[in-house]
Amino acid sequence: MTVWINGTLLPDDEASISVFDHGLVVGDGVFETVKVAGGVPFAMSRHLARLGRSAAGLGLPELDLEAIRAGAGALLEASGRPQQARLRITVTGGLSNLGSERTGSAPTVIIAAGMLTAWGATCDVVTVPWPRNERGATAGLKTTSYAENVVALAYARERGAGEAIFGNTVGNLCEGTGTNVFVVTGGRLITPPLSAGCLAGVTRDLVIEWAGAAEEDLGIGALAAAEEAFLAGTTRDVQPVRSVDGTALPAAPGPITRKAADIFAARSAELVDP
Repeated sequence: MTVWINGTLLPDDEASISVFDHGLVVGDGVFETVKVAGGVPFAMSRHLARLGRSAAGLGLPELDLEAIRAGAGALLEASGRPQQARLRITVTGGLSNLGSERTGSAPTVIIAAGMLTAWGATCDVVTVPWPRNERGATAGLKTTSYAENVVALAYARERGAGEAIFGNTVGNLCEGTGTNVFVVTGGRLITPPLSAGCLAGVTRDLVIEWAGAAEEDLGIGALAAAEEAFLAGTTRDVQPVRSVDGTALPAAPGPITRKAADIFAARSAELVDP
């Protein structure tokens, strides 16, 4: 395997970062996961734009997004242009001390490729007892500080589920560990607004644009009471939710979920960088 670090392509067994890298020491970093389909990164411009917003929100220096785009292309070429893969773009605060303060060094930029996860036709989810803080300093940023997601996903897996769902501090539905959530209630397709603390997912945004969905606050209990529901994410696309906390939903997929999935599949096949 080949990786790209700070402009250089290297075999993965020769690649390294310092033990003093601030991303390793305190989780000071941002990242994007990009799906490769047909040998081409999907929605790369949207992912890069969000990477830039996350970096700015974390106070990292302005990124050269076009250099990162070129690096991703070079990595795919060096990897034999795989037809299906996931690209992981990671940007950290660079060299620093062993505390939270940055020292002003240049960021570390890493691009790596791996296999796509094979998701099931449906997903069982559980709600977790820990809320997302919709008013936190990093709310809405895609940072590398994922320990909370690791704990929540382990909680879900222990209960036989494939994804964990967070509410927020006021008891409203927020998001999954790596997904956005859509529910159908009263025949309407609804997803939590960004003010609920969820990430502005690339797939979320495309589903809203292509299939239509209202952005409204919903109590966390609305998920289990939904007529149908689905998860949206970069590597999952549109995945129907089969059960919530062990209780089956009426349909998985239901007609609105199926329509959203069909529209997303058709449009994403037509548009490489929508």
